[in-house]
Amino acid sequence: MDPLMDVAGLKTRLAEGLRTVLLDVRWALGDPHGHDHYLSGHLPGAVFVDLSTELAAPAVPERGRHPLPEAADFQAAARRWGIRNGDVVVAYDDSGNMAAARAWWMLRNAGLPDVYLLDGGLAAWRAAGLPLEAGHVRVEPGDVTLTDGNMPVLDAAAAATWPDSGLLLDARAGERYRGEVEPVDPRAGHIPGAVSAPTSDNVDKAGRFLSEGELRRRFELLGVRDGTPVAVYCGSGVTAAHQVAALEVAGFRAALYPGSFSEWSNNPELPVATGAEAGGGPPPGGNIAGHEGSVRL
Repeated sequence: MDPLMDVAGLKTRLAEGLRTVLLDVRWALGDPHGHDHYLSGHLPGAVFVDLSTELAAPAVPERGRHPLPEAADFQAAARRWGIRNGDVVVAYDDSGNMAAARAWWMLRNAGLPDVYLLDGGLAAWRAAGLPLEAGHVRVEPGDVTLTDGNMPVLDAAAAATWPDSGLLLDARAGERYRGEVEPVDPRAGHIPGAVSAPTSDNVDKAGRFLSEGELRRRFELLGVRDGTPVAVYCGSGVTAAHQVAALEVAGFRAALYPGSFSEWSNNPELPVATGAEAGGGPPPGGNIAGHEGSVRL
């Protein structure tokens, strides 16, 4: 299913009065003022989602900086946002959906089928000359029933062996992958065998996703092929969700390593590589479930 909804499509839904839950996921590494940005102007009717407290459990070294919350906690949050069973949900942010993709992935993983990213996010809405509203939006609590395990997930053990027969993409900036700089995690570098694939290359200068064809060519150059087991990680499992969405646009299904490098680098028993590794993907074929370690489909 296409994970994207464009501004025109959302405008039409709202104009026709079709029930649509809007989630504003304003968050960026190093910027703790997402809620303030939301209060100053957001899509009409949008509910603020706090990534650090509603889309993540408290940080612990053995699980990374943004561990996935317990299923019951996430369901309670989704109900606070007003989501009901059968709703269409559209998430956005003001950073090319780098944060909003976390909400998209988590809701999809929780079994909600009709959840989308607003392509281009808040910037695209503004560029279309559409109105914003300020202040806090209060909604009636929803009754959505969520499940778990509806998207492919892997743990550190599976990530360690993934490059042996699949393609492991590192969605962080290239300089972090190479170990030239590491602003937040205890060790610099990347998971051995991973291929550098910065999430920023998924979007154009306006923050809109590249076209299906452009994304497919991008990932094919990185070694992705039909039938290739693909997994993605980043620093803490946030922007990697954006990569999963981009791969889906391109026609590929990918697993997410939620703990990502923040979990991996906190375990001194796990190796870290630095520098640029040769790219190139594995031969076509393979099966996610065939990898060692814990992999949930």
